[in-house]
Amino acid sequence: MLKGGTSSLRRKFLRISLIVFGVGIISAIGLLGVVWAITPIPDSTQPRATAQGSVIYYRDGKTVLARQGVNRKSVTLDKVPLSLRNAVIAAENRSFYEDRGVSLSGTFRAMWSTVSGQQLQGGSTITQQMVRNYYSGLSQERSIIRKLKEVMISLKVDQSKSKDWVLEQYLNTIYFGRGADGVQAAAGAYFGKDVGKLTLAEGAYLAAVIQQPSRFADPRGPDLSAARDRWRSVIDGMVDTGAITSQQAATVTFPSLRKPKAVFSLTGQEGYMLDQVTAELKSRGYTDEVINQGGLKIVSTFDKNLMAAAERAVTSVLPDDTPKKVRTGLAAVDPATGEVVAFYGGRSYAANKFDNSFSAKVQAGSTFKAYTLAAALDNGFGLDTRVDGNSPLRIASADIPNSGGYSYGEVNLVKATQSSVNTAFVDLAQKVGLNKVVKVAEEVGIPGEQLDPHRGAATLPLGVASVSAVQNASGFASFAAEGVHREAHVIRSVTNAEGEVVKSSTKGKRAFSEQAAIDATYALSQVVEAGTGSGARLYDRPVAGKTGTTDESAAVWFAGFTPQLAVAVDMFRDDNKPVTVNGSALYGGSYPAQIWRAFMTEAMEGKPVKEFKEPSNYGYSPYEYDYDEQGDGDETATPGPDELVTPGPDQSATPGQETPAPDQTSAPEDADGGPGGPDDIPGPLQEENPGGRGGDDGAGGRSDRGDRGGDFGVDGLGHRLGDPLSRE
Repeated sequence: MLKGGTSSLRRKFLRISLIVFGVGIISAIGLLGVVWAITPIPDSTQPRATAQGSVIYYRDGKTVLARQGVNRKSVTLDKVPLSLRNAVIAAENRSFYEDRGVSLSGTFRAMWSTVSGQQLQGGSTITQQMVRNYYSGLSQERSIIRKLKEVMISLKVDQSKSKDWVLEQYLNTIYFGRGADGVQAAAGAYFGKDVGKLTLAEGAYLAAVIQQPSRFADPRGPDLSAARDRWRSVIDGMVDTGAITSQQAATVTFPSLRKPKAVFSLTGQEGYMLDQVTAELKSRGYTDEVINQGGLKIVSTFDKNLMAAAERAVTSVLPDDTPKKVRTGLAAVDPATGEVVAFYGGRSYAANKFDNSFSAKVQAGSTFKAYTLAAALDNGFGLDTRVDGNSPLRIASADIPNSGGYSYGEVNLVKATQSSVNTAFVDLAQKVGLNKVVKVAEEVGIPGEQLDPHRGAATLPLGVASVSAVQNASGFASFAAEGVHREAHVIRSVTNAEGEVVKSSTKGKRAFSEQAAIDATYALSQVVEAGTGSGARLYDRPVAGKTGTTDESAAVWFAGFTPQLAVAVDMFRDDNKPVTVNGSALYGGSYPAQIWRAFMTEAMEGKPVKEFKEPSNYGYSPYEYDYDEQGDGDETATPGPDELVTPGPDQSATPGQETPAPDQTSAPEDADGGPGGPDDIPGPLQEENPGGRGGDDGAGGRSDRGDRGGDFGVDGLGHRLGDPLSRE
């Protein structure tokens, strides 16, 4: 009885168990059906999966300057060698072309690993790995739900996409270590070559890396042995799959790995260049996301050889013991396009990311007189116009002197420019109208906000406004382009990931008339031929330019041009102290002019010699009369009545106009309070020279030149707007 009852209970239990199991199977199938129905292939991809970093090129469009953002460059499958594809399949999923996109055994192992917490080999297929890394909505968390979604999407992808498409996305998505996303970046990171040029051995190593990218990125010791073993297993797997023969496997050797280096390492001037390219991209509306992940191809305006020449010019001319606080900027602009072809950012980007040529702005000094000259010539004045070169010149209630107190009498605009006569340019600006001088300065690219503090100042033409080297080079480029200004820029073209190209416009805007530019160029050429800028002469071609030295040598300049290129060089200190080298204060005709010449000698090598056009009243001499050597106002020649210029009613100084007090232009002192360096004040008919007159003692000592002028405060970058007198 008991035995029969036990047998009946067992049968009953078995029936119940089978029913429960059946219900479970049916429920599981139903659940899978529901999951299948509610799990479509996602419409979007993970941002990181398809993100491609931007590549910045030099102006040739071929030489890479820098890379920005994600290190990935997607390639089509046909660009990937067959040996590499077979190596990845042998290493990761040998049944890839035969399976349905899912490994059931691998999936169950992964699920058990999630439930039990044990680390078991997952065995995901290439399709599953691609789905997990490619589509949005699939996180990397370890959960049953996430794994089920992965399986369903993988099955659907296998049904709707070709195997080649899956493999292509996988190879472009997977991380290979060394900061390389995708097979193209990995080829460069490990072997320094394009993916299409990888050998069998190199491709097998990349396939081996996928399993443990961090460990095999730069293997040493035991890790190197493990990497070799893994690489050999990939080669053997290729034999097993029939991708290669055993004879081929026997002859292949472990490849040499390239020494790892930072993906986005920047050396020399590259950091400064990348900063400027990025800043211009943002000014054009490109976001950080697009710049770093949009796969842009950006062709900059920078010439690699000229960038090197700019650095050589600065470092070769300046003595080795030049104080580190002395900073030098150099910028070169193509007048025909507005492209900044070269610049010098500083000694070390790592030490100081604030560059010397774009960001740093210092008083323009007498280089600004060129814009005053252009304004005059554009408004009916001629090179033979006479202006007051006597010292001091009273404007409203202020007396403005010349450097050294020299009086030149009535001078024409060529002589005024050649000898950089302060009072002559102050007088000229009053006659022309300060508003017209400001207008020209703005037209050639100097922002209005930098001019605003000085719009009404009588000393505006003497360069009290602060400008950058790039802005001044761009301004002088307008003379080389015969009065047409093209905005300075650092990007030639931008190509997006879809191949759409946007080129930078080189269309210019007329800043002043062609004849004004030609005449101004003649006057500026005399500065180099026989004036304060003779240190910038080139032996084989004409040059025009202007020196500039602000009070106490707080900033020193030379800006000049040939018909093909405009270049500005400035030297300054962040603390606004005098720019001194070897204990001597500098002036524009010294190191700035020499650096300019050193750069232009390289830049113009092999370029055709182009002459400047003749001015409208060519043929007169700037030395057509005597000058007051003693400064007593007794001129031996007086301009005729037809040469005198009377300002119109709207051109004279007006009451209430901002007029600074006269400046004390004594030579700068050294730190010990002793006499300053060589005097840079040119006498009449003299070039700027270190042995010039030094006041009472004639030896470069301090001379009494009156009370110090007003202090104009500081600009937005902390640079002194200071004293009105520029010193040549």
